[in-house]
Amino acid sequence: MLAIFKREFKAYFTSPLGYVFLAIFYAFSGLLFWIFALDIGSTDISSVFLMMFLVLMIFVPLLTMRLLAEDKKQKTDQLVLTAPVSLLSVVMGKFLAAYLIFAMGVAVMPVYGFVMSSFAEVSWLPILGNTVGMLLLGGIFVSSGLFVSSLTENQMIAAIGSFFINLLIMLIDTLVGAVPSGIIKDILASISVYSRYSEITNGIFSLSSLIFFLSVIFIFLFVTVRVLEKRRWA
Repeated sequence: MLAIFKREFKAYFTSPLGYVFLAIFYAFSGLLFWIFALDIGSTDISSVFLMMFLVLMIFVPLLTMRLLAEDKKQKTDQLVLTAPVSLLSVVMGKFLAAYLIFAMGVAVMPVYGFVMSSFAEVSWLPILGNTVGMLLLGGIFVSSGLFVSSLTENQMIAAIGSFFINLLIMLIDTLVGAVPSGIIKDILASISVYSRYSEITNGIFSLSSLIFFLSVIFIFLFVTVRVLEKRRWA
């Protein structure tokens, strides 16, 4: 797993992809920080974190589109599938490489707290809680993107497919408001990612939310391993 992680992580910086993603992340988070905090003189940056949901929904697929699709296109996936390593190690190595790039982007968020502390008193607990929430959200987007990347050899299709999964994740919350009360509404509410993330940005952080995010990440990684297992024995 470590060898795969190192190879994939290095690949992000031997191509423009890693630099482009981080530049986009820093640019949008900085812009939103200016609009929702500095420009109005507020120390509450919960709106920044909430709006970053939309940014991540669009741009995280660029980070994950090549992870498995590129191997399949270049036919190097057979080397990986027949290597004396578990498929879980392969998936985790690729996931952690992409996730570390994502975490490097998120690392700038607490910096905004230090910027605000230079001219006003800052409550650090919401900032740290929101940062953790964004890391959990990123885990879902990265794992779902990895899953989509395992289904195709076309990186563009992988990016578009991952974007639509992320869009569906967001639309679940919309459906909750549109569906009348009943069992369907309850089911949709129980699997809503956006509503749980929104709660975190408002300072409501619970153990059930943590378990939910980790469970969704696990499910996507599990089905990715299953896809690779099917390909290995095909």
